[in-house]
Amino acid sequence: MAEIKVTKVTTPKELPPQDKLGFGHYFTDHMFVMDYETGKGWHSPRIEPYGDFDLSPAAMILHYGQGIFEGIKAFKTDDDRVVIFRTRDYLARFNRSADILCIPQMDTELLREGLHKLVELEKRWVPKGEGTSLYVRPFVIADDPYVGVKSSDRYKLFIILSPVGAYYAEGFNPVAIKVEDHYVRAIKGGLGEAKTPANYAASLKAQIEAKKEGFAQVLWLDACERKYIEEVGTMNICFKIGGKVITPALNGSILGGMTRRTVLELCKDWGVPAEERAISIDEVFEAHAKGQLEEVFGTGTAAVISPVGELCWKGHKISIHDNKTGPFAQKLFDHVTGIQSGKIADKFGWVDEVTKI
Repeated sequence: MAEIKVTKVTTPKELPPQDKLGFGHYFTDHMFVMDYETGKGWHSPRIEPYGDFDLSPAAMILHYGQGIFEGIKAFKTDDDRVVIFRTRDYLARFNRSADILCIPQMDTELLREGLHKLVELEKRWVPKGEGTSLYVRPFVIADDPYVGVKSSDRYKLFIILSPVGAYYAEGFNPVAIKVEDHYVRAIKGGLGEAKTPANYAASLKAQIEAKKEGFAQVLWLDACERKYIEEVGTMNICFKIGGKVITPALNGSILGGMTRRTVLELCKDWGVPAEERAISIDEVFEAHAKGQLEEVFGTGTAAVISPVGELCWKGHKISIHDNKTGPFAQKLFDHVTGIQSGKIADKFGWVDEVTKI
């Protein structure tokens, strides 16, 4: 495995106030960087001071969008350890996205080592407070200076860190979501199952319009029939109907979320019936009309579990669980965050210990 060179800053930044973190506003002192060239492969893994980098105006990422990213979280536990949640699973998904975008595969064990070294170096940045974490953003861009449609011959990989609070302004409270029946996010055979900037750019117009109407997020339907539920803009979605948890099956246009996977594994462990299958928006509204729709909640790295209190489809609004957080969503949130904070024993092996404070 290649040696990771470390260059430290001479003057560390001041830490931001923990009660004013927000999400994605502050960045730590250092970043992990690695380069790729055709014929040479991935090389020169290093940790260096966080800062801007030179990029040619002809860099292919700017013209053709060949890039991928991930979102991972590190936590400070109650007993002052720094841990990362499901590192190997996230990095495996990173490589799956790379394959879809024709980006060369990465040595995930080298990335894991580099990430651990970076987080250990930046351990003073890991906040300790309810709902806080150190957000980890790995990303790869095509930086070949070439104007022409092809797979790049050069790439640059970064990992940056950001201390964060709650993702939604509502915190762990029910959000209102608009069911989008005009715009589409992705289609089978496209980029939907990759974590790539294009997917998020495609969601912006619908998201902006939904926010103007007072909704926190958009729930996407399939691109062909505008009938089957896919995912929310920043998270997967689950429905608890008649005692059973139902989430859309991964069909090639839905991102396979790590928190979604965590929820399904917890359901199996707890003996809660859970299904991955196609579910239509009609089925959800019919279940509500029959009094069978118990809870709706999103799952994602940023928000962990996000209860949904209201759905609006074609102007028809329904309230879920009296617009209050349901007991199952609460149980899931408490258990996942409990494992992440060290309050609950991790019997699944999901947590990587990086260092002690």
